[in-house]
Amino acid sequence: MVEIVQHFKCQIEGRIAHVALNRPDRKNPLTFESYAELRDWFRGLVYRDDINVVIFGANGGNFSSGGDVHDIIGPLTRMNMKELLTFTRMTGDLVKAIVHCGKPVIAAIDGVCVGAGAIIAMASDLRIATPAAKCAFLFTRVGLAGCDMGACAILPRIIGQTRAAELLYTGRSMSADEGSAWGFYNQVVPQDALKNSATEMAERIAAGPNFAHMMTKTMLAQEWSMSIEQAIEAEAQAQAICMQTGDFERAYNAFVAKEKPVFEGN
Repeated sequence: MVEIVQHFKCQIEGRIAHVALNRPDRKNPLTFESYAELRDWFRGLVYRDDINVVIFGANGGNFSSGGDVHDIIGPLTRMNMKELLTFTRMTGDLVKAIVHCGKPVIAAIDGVCVGAGAIIAMASDLRIATPAAKCAFLFTRVGLAGCDMGACAILPRIIGQTRAAELLYTGRSMSADEGSAWGFYNQVVPQDALKNSATEMAERIAAGPNFAHMMTKTMLAQEWSMSIEQAIEAEAQAQAICMQTGDFERAYNAFVAKEKPVFEGN
C-alpha cells in the first residue's frame, strides 16, 4: 500500500514501512518541507499499529545528499538568529522523532549519505550498507560545527570518541569497510542485495514481540542519561510490564509445546 505523503516516498508492505527521499536526480536532498513532513510522520508512528518496522532506504543509487544547497543552505544565509534557531530545532526534532517513534528503524544505505542524510542513518537503530556507501558528516566543510542534530552525542556512542572526532572535524567520508569495522554498519552487502537484506532483517524483527521491541527501543534511548543503578531499576520495571503481555505467555506455551511462538504484539 502506497501511503499518501508529499515530500518523500512511503510504501507499507506487511507491517514494514519502506521510506525514502524522492529526488534521485539530485541525490535525494532534504528540503524544509521534507524535514517537517518526515518529523511529523515519525512522530505519528507512536500511535500506529499497522507498522512494526521502518526501512529508510536509498533511491536511485543514493541515500541522501543532506540539506539542499539551493533550497536550504542559500536561504539560511539570509535568516536572522530567531529564524535560524527555529530551523535547527526542527532538524533536531526529526532525530528525536526517529529515536522516540517506538519502532525499530533500519537504514539501507547506498551511494551518497552525507550531512543530514548521515544523521538520519546515525539516528536509525540498525544500518546496512553497500560497498559504494559514502557516509560523511560534512558540516565543517560548509563552515559549521560538527555538533549538528545530535552528532556529538550519538556518533561517539556508535563508533567511539576518537573516530567520531576525526569524522566530525574533517568532514571526510567514512568508507563502507571503515563503517563495518567500526560498528557503524551491521552488514555490508552487494548493491543488488541491499533491499532484500534490509527486508529480511525487518521481517525477522516484525515477526517478534513488537510491544517488547518498543520497550527495548525506549530503554536504549532513555538509559543514555541514567546511572547503572537507575538503568537496572528502569529495566526491571520495563521487563515486568512486558511479562504482563500476551506475547510472553504465548512464548511460554509454544516452548512447552515445542513449537515456534507466533507473536501478536500485545
